[in-house]
Amino acid sequence: MDKNLPYYLGFSHFLGIGPTRFAALISYFGNVKKAYEAKEKDLKEVIGAKWAEKFAEFRAGFDPIKKLDELRQKEILTIACDEKNYPSKLLNIPDPPICLYVKGNLNTIDFENGYLIAVVGTRKPTPYGIQIARKFSSELAQSGFIIVSGMAIGIDTTAHWAAIDNGGKTVIVLGCGVDIVYPAINRRLYEKVINDAGVIISEFPPGQLVEKGLFVARNRLISGLSMGVVVIEGAEDSGALITAKYAANQGKEVFAPPAPLTSKMSAAPNLLLKQGAKLVISVDDILEEFNLRIVPKKKAEMEKELEGEEKIIFEFLQSEPKLSDEIVNLAKLSIDQVLNVLSILEIKGIVEKNSEGKYQIKLS
Repeated sequence: MDKNLPYYLGFSHFLGIGPTRFAALISYFGNVKKAYEAKEKDLKEVIGAKWAEKFAEFRAGFDPIKKLDELRQKEILTIACDEKNYPSKLLNIPDPPICLYVKGNLNTIDFENGYLIAVVGTRKPTPYGIQIARKFSSELAQSGFIIVSGMAIGIDTTAHWAAIDNGGKTVIVLGCGVDIVYPAINRRLYEKVINDAGVIISEFPPGQLVEKGLFVARNRLISGLSMGVVVIEGAEDSGALITAKYAANQGKEVFAPPAPLTSKMSAAPNLLLKQGAKLVISVDDILEEFNLRIVPKKKAEMEKELEGEEKIIFEFLQSEPKLSDEIVNLAKLSIDQVLNVLSILEIKGIVEKNSEGKYQIKLS
């Protein structure tokens, strides 16, 4: 254990001292130990009387060694900003977190050399938005990208699951403690990521409940960890615009797909396009921006990975193209199930629609 970790952890657990005040304290006292143990009168010189008093009171009742032990028992990894496994991309943003708290296997994500990209958007997506989020996230995952998002319902959740469903990895950045499943409806996603699909990260101490202002702070980490941010859908006051603004300020690329002018949820991507975001109509546009040429999986390999309803429908299309209604009758599935599976197979590049509107195995 880094001998300074308890001091970093202590500062991180006191929400009155964020990255900016913390940086001022380190600058003044020279190191984290001296800053943490400083007398109240000296702290006042840097953070003012109110916060110095509050911190001294907090420090008197807080045992960082005991807290570290408690977090280890909960399988929560604590990484201080001076440690080697702290993502260097976050050290390059103006206000890096004092500590990161992690659930999941950190070794599954290469934060230094991996292709991390954020896919974000509204909590109230249209069917179009869900389709586009799934398409881009699926194809990015197939191309080797790691999808970063915030686990909110809507676009975030769609992006995480698309990555997982296509054999990729994903990073969830929370605006609460990593031991808090928010929203609760995403417990299955939360557990899937922890078990084998990536990591869950937060700068907020475990046990920290959801507060509105924390989501804004969280958004700078989503962009900070990523090479770029893809904004799928959002209203004119969308949190996705905040993430895009952070990305631009951090020198990251901002991408937006075209969106229907008739939808309120098109306001965010269309505004970004007006401001100079890169228009993307395919994953190739993103690869081109980063000078990447990633060879996707061979179709034969992808076909081997098909399971359940995907495999059943694929088999029915082997002989000749079919309308969705024909597949419904043959597969004895509902029209919603069939259309959903066909959509997934299209995204995976295995099935396409021909000029007659029939579904067929993709020829190339």
